[in-house]
Amino acid sequence: MASRRRPADSVKTDKKKKKTTTTSEETAELCSLVGDEQVKKSVQEAWSQRTAHRQGDLELDCHPFPHCIIKNFLGSETFVKNLQRELMELNFHEKSNDLYKFKQSDDLKKRTEPHISGLRAALFGRFRSWLGEVLQVALEPVVDISCAKYEYTDVLLCHDDELEGRRVAFILYLVPPWQSSDGGTLDLYTTDSNFHPQSIVKSLVPSLNTLVLFEVSPVSFHQVSEVLTRAKCRLSLSGWFHGPSLERPPRHRGPPIPRSPHLPRDETLLLEWVNPVYLDISYQEQIQEEFEDSSEIQLKDFLKEEKFKEVKEALHLAQIQWTKRGPPNKRCYEAASMNTLPQCVSACWELLSSEAFFLLLSNFTGLRLHYLCPADDDDENKDEEKKDEEKKDVRDAEATGSSTKSPSANASGEKELSTPMCCGELRRWSYGGYTLLHDTEASRAEYALDLVLPFCGADWQSEFGGFTCYVANEEDEELLTVYPEDNSLALVYRDKETLKFVKHVNHKSLSDSDNSFTCRSFFDFSFVYYE
Repeated sequence: MASRRRPADSVKTDKKKKKTTTTSEETAELCSLVGDEQVKKSVQEAWSQRTAHRQGDLELDCHPFPHCIIKNFLGSETFVKNLQRELMELNFHEKSNDLYKFKQSDDLKKRTEPHISGLRAALFGRFRSWLGEVLQVALEPVVDISCAKYEYTDVLLCHDDELEGRRVAFILYLVPPWQSSDGGTLDLYTTDSNFHPQSIVKSLVPSLNTLVLFEVSPVSFHQVSEVLTRAKCRLSLSGWFHGPSLERPPRHRGPPIPRSPHLPRDETLLLEWVNPVYLDISYQEQIQEEFEDSSEIQLKDFLKEEKFKEVKEALHLAQIQWTKRGPPNKRCYEAASMNTLPQCVSACWELLSSEAFFLLLSNFTGLRLHYLCPADDDDENKDEEKKDEEKKDVRDAEATGSSTKSPSANASGEKELSTPMCCGELRRWSYGGYTLLHDTEASRAEYALDLVLPFCGADWQSEFGGFTCYVANEEDEELLTVYPEDNSLALVYRDKETLKFVKHVNHKSLSDSDNSFTCRSFFDFSFVYYE
């Protein structure tokens, strides 16, 4: 595995004053349906009753959640062409994080180009008033609009748009002729009883001069599917009309991933599996010194070559059952069912879960993952924090009526020495796989050691995605990026303010031979160890 730390961006200031020019605003004529009182009453009634309605170029559908499509939204083709031209002349910035990758303009709130300003005035003036009457909601005169360009492999993954003040989301498409095979569709999800997205039940293909809008709600999960065409640009204007937010039920928190203590296996397992160089005590001391300096390390050729090859071949056997992990607003990949693993794969799992391996990790990192590893001052501080967190968990449980027991307290309330634990998965990554940052992960963040051991092949490239990014909580700046590399064990120690995600595996991961696409994939063991 290779890792890359992002260098600090250089900051340049341009002190030259730019000339400001005033231009006359072009009036944006909206389609006649928006000015028709009878249409407004019909749409208002249908929306309030959550029933479908179609009239001319306007279509209201309430499955899987209420959304409205207005074709030929702007009345003048010339205005549309000039608007496209002005937008394409804007400066765009690459936007990329766990959720998306695309190019976005600056806020269009104060742009003075005649057609941009004309559309803005029409959207947040006449059309806002019409929409407020349809929804019977007082929409605020807040201007919230920007322009986005989606090109090959750009994507916006599953989310619900909920943010304080957002009431209605809108998208105005300004695209060339577009087909579903080009990707870039607006996909709408159903939700389950816990308000988690389930599956895509409707995909809207972008169409020139078409406006799509929907109420932002606990069930308004949607995505922009990956753009698959290299020849076209998916240009759109999007934003939100602000107003009183819809009531949201408490977020459902699923159970935490079960943790287990180490398996009682001795050092013969290490001698059988691990490259002998990593079992040398003096080399382990060097590794620990480097790890303590940077909190991360990659150990290349970690397993013995013959063992690595045996497991890699076995991972492709049909006997392994793979289950898709979701929900899509949090993750999308496949995890192996443990009772279907071939013997050598199961043995590799035992290695990573064994007592001998816990001790080896302690020697690599200096973390207290085994009773033979001495405690230091940092450990004592973390123990105190953990104790405070456990008290809070008890209070939360009492408030909700559930029962819980602190794992590090005995019946008399005295602190016991905590038992090092781990949890792990065997994952398969292929086209469309990813994980996302989410609120529950941030609230449960704690000190932990991440381990990833990939089986990916030499043809897997970083541009395909599938790499792991570490970020500071509530920040987009990447702290560390770890790329999949065959038989390279990655160890990363993270604190409570550090989160991680796996970047979306994009269309480039599909190999094109004889005009047919073959799906590349890779596997990894992913473990988390807790002191």
